[in-house]
Amino acid sequence: MDMDRAELSDFLRRRRERLRPEEVGLPAGARRRTPGLRREEVSQLAGMSADYYMRLEQARSPQPSTQILASLAHALRLTEDERDHLYLLAGHRPPADRLAGDHVRPGLLYLLDELKETPAHITNDIGDLLAHNTMAEALLGCICSVREQDRNFVWRWFTDPTVRRIYSPDERRQHSRAYVADLRASITRRGGDAASTRLVAGLRAASPEFADLWELHEVAVRRSSRIRVDHPAVGPVELECETLLSPVEDQKLVIFTPPPGTPASERLNVLRALNHDEYARAAPAHR
Repeated sequence: MDMDRAELSDFLRRRRERLRPEEVGLPAGARRRTPGLRREEVSQLAGMSADYYMRLEQARSPQPSTQILASLAHALRLTEDERDHLYLLAGHRPPADRLAGDHVRPGLLYLLDELKETPAHITNDIGDLLAHNTMAEALLGCICSVREQDRNFVWRWFTDPTVRRIYSPDERRQHSRAYVADLRASITRRGGDAASTRLVAGLRAASPEFADLWELHEVAVRRSSRIRVDHPAVGPVELECETLLSPVEDQKLVIFTPPPGTPASERLNVLRALNHDEYARAAPAHR
């Protein structure tokens, strides 16, 4: 990433000018000719030389380190969005945000509850199913459950042959690469935390196919795809999957919609007409 010295200079100056000394624990002192903090005060708060900070504001400094940026973000009382902007202007990737984990965000749960006629579920960024609506349970019930021991879509894809039996070899390869590339992006974003590291280690041990694909180091966030479900009660159903990411991108609301002009819409209507006991007994087949 390239450093944008002019924009970085302007951003630092404007953030400095909006702060009052008392907001950062400094005495207000005598009347000031300009608003905000002085450059020397920012450098003191950030633990750097006044000359180096002055060069940053004058757009003539070398690229600052991430340690310097973290100190500046604290000194200038930046919000998380402002901190990320600072890092990007300086040519660095922003620090990873705190993950939501398994606690589903209330906004996502609200949307899920409102989607009564459309299959939808919520997963985390490494493929664990966290919540689903009634239609998703009817459509995809046997693929994954919210039970911890059997809830990961990536694990099921690579370890359960029945999940992929309705796909052609070319389609299987395409889906496999998409799963692995998306997981690689998530693990990097997470900083290789325990949960994602454990999942990858298990998959590499359990699936030679996964192990081979992992070595390719392909990276691509999976935002949309098409799946095919062989449902025992309504027959084959092909659906578009649209993914809405939460702000920190560790939880996803996935909505399943029928492509226009296909029989999928009518088959979903039939599925809606079945009561819960009927489609629970007719466990859906495979993704």
